[in-house]
Amino acid sequence: MDGNADDRDILARAHVATRLPAQDLDRARRFYSEALGLEPVDERPGGLLYRCGGVDFAVFQSTGASPGTFTQMGWEVDDIERVVAELKRRGVVFEDVGLPGLLGNGQTRDGIAEIVGNYPSKGARGERGAWFRDSEGNMLGIGELVF
Repeated sequence: MDGNADDRDILARAHVATRLPAQDLDRARRFYSEALGLEPVDERPGGLLYRCGGVDFAVFQSTGASPGTFTQMGWEVDDIERVVAELKRRGVVFEDVGLPGLLGNGQTRDGIAEIVGNYPSKGARGERGAWFRDSEGNMLGIGELVF
């Protein structure tokens, strides 16, 4: 590939934003507001822009649907029990997940999974995770690093 050394990390220096499809944008707006406590920082016809922790994600009108079979976006939190309890209070339903690599016979417990290992660059020995679907079927996750 041609180019100078300054161009090799051109995307590493770029801002990243997740895009989540919504078949019903009004329903998605209500879910993100009522269940997650988030309000758009900007909007355009067919799209809502949210910002969490300085990072953007957009929910856009789409005729397609997410399969919801994998985590499409996640939040890293300091106290997963508190966050899960509050979201449950707001009506969020957490997934019962059974996967290799999860402790406790590979199952979630009270909606939270104990995950073996983590990215070494984060300095953690593991992670605790929980997953739920938004109103449009997108799979979203919450994680807490275990040190």
